[in-house]
Amino acid sequence: MPLNHEEKIELLRLARGAIEDYVRRREFLPAAPQSENLRQKGGAFVTLEADGELRGCIGHLAADKPLFLTVQEMAIEAATGDPRFPAVSPEELPRIEIEISVLSPIESLPRERLNEIEIGKHGLIVAHRGRRGLLLPQVAKEEGWDREAFLAATCRKAGLPMDAWKNPETRIEVFTAEVFSERNSAP
Repeated sequence: MPLNHEEKIELLRLARGAIEDYVRRREFLPAAPQSENLRQKGGAFVTLEADGELRGCIGHLAADKPLFLTVQEMAIEAATGDPRFPAVSPEELPRIEIEISVLSPIESLPRERLNEIEIGKHGLIVAHRGRRGLLLPQVAKEEGWDREAFLAATCRKAGLPMDAWKNPETRIEVFTAEVFSERNSAP
């Protein structure tokens, strides 16, 4: 579901409102969107940065609830539930920048098609023996990785050996994401 500029702005506003309400008052009252398109079911990740550094990133892969609700819930989780970071404090809120990645459906990628992975376009999921790692499309581009480095890093994220992607039992999936942030989507 491609989003227009106004819908992106609305999702960013809803995410910011959810974070601020939860961090300040510990309450979450989902706000409904004006756009009907945002009521379609969709998966999304919300990434938070403070002063240019990662501050939280949580997502929901399944397209099993309305996108506007997924984004608000993941925004709160990124601010308060990412185990790598302490919860965002009210004092930090002005420094937090929000990035949203709206996910496409996930597609299994057979071994013979690994050469179709495009850096900056595809995100990866690597799964093997109960372990699973996911990296968003923008990560490989930001890190300057090629296809093999991207696959290896996704394996590492899953807690697997970096060459686990070569194992025929390892499942590799791809997706795309529509990525926008407060920095690049100003009204």
